[in-house]
Amino acid sequence: MKRVFGRLFAIVLSAAALLYAGDYLWARFRLALHHDVFDTVTVRPLYVIHEKNNKLEYQFAQPQNESCVRSLFPHFGNPPCWYLRKHTEKQIDI
Repeated sequence: MKRVFGRLFAIVLSAAALLYAGDYLWARFRLALHHDVFDTVTVRPLYVIHEKNNKLEYQFAQPQNESCVRSLFPHFGNPPCWYLRKHTEKQIDI
């Protein structure tokens, strides 16, 4: 039983590593051909201020543009665009 789970775990781990490597190589290939790999998404920062008596105060800041990469996984120090478009509010605890 351990052997089956060990092999299954190795197969899943290998598939995930191959998917990540393929996604990275595809992004590098598109970057080398001067295709649009990067995009910008407008993100609205939300400051969460912790006050006395366990109260919270929320303050919105001016919207900011953040760069993202068009891929499944984060590459080149940027998050993927599909993730950033779903999370347009950036919560910052103070």
